[in-house]
Amino acid sequence: MATLTRQDLNFGQVVADILCEFLEVAIHLILYVREVYPSGIFQKRKKYNVPVQMSCHPELNQYIQDTLHCVKPLIEKNEAEKVVVVIMDKEHHPVERFVFEISQPPLLSISSDTLLSHVEQLLRAVILKISVCDAVLDNNPPGCTFTVLVYTREAATRNMEKIQVIKDFPWIVADEQEVHMQGSRLIPLKTMTSDIVKMQLYVEERAQKAS
Repeated sequence: MATLTRQDLNFGQVVADILCEFLEVAIHLILYVREVYPSGIFQKRKKYNVPVQMSCHPELNQYIQDTLHCVKPLIEKNEAEKVVVVIMDKEHHPVERFVFEISQPPLLSISSDTLLSHVEQLLRAVILKISVCDAVLDNNPPGCTFTVLVYTREAATRNMEKIQVIKDFPWIVADEQEVHMQGSRLIPLKTMTSDIVKMQLYVEERAQKAS
């Protein structure tokens, strides 16, 4: 079994590729399961050997892709602590926050099999959990929208305004009302641990959702 060491490839880049591909699938699935957009704009696809729902709306897909393209360098440098999908009501107050906490454990060497199969199995389990999360969450009010927030480590935060990966798609400081939610409860969904990345997914849900 071949072993990949730090000298053989850029582990940060490998982790970033794997996580951004996963996050794209996860964001689409969250928007579908939580009915942020009509089910008619989604198509059933297969990823990680399980059925998932992916949007067919070009502008929505471009926004998600652009966001993750900007997140990718932060994951690559291990500067992203959390990626959060915030679902907001008509008044732009959060009703749910899907929080992906990310950390990259110290790594000496890993096998190529670990990269391809073990991590995929772990990500599949997270996707399956998202697909049934509506069973533990209350219905959202109509007319919801969403945004994606990234929490960075302190050193990265100081350089954020200088970094513009995509023209006309700059980083901005999150609005306070997108970050804080009054009277919320925390619902753990899934934790995964592998040789290259650890991730914890939980939902913060507002107690009173009626707007």
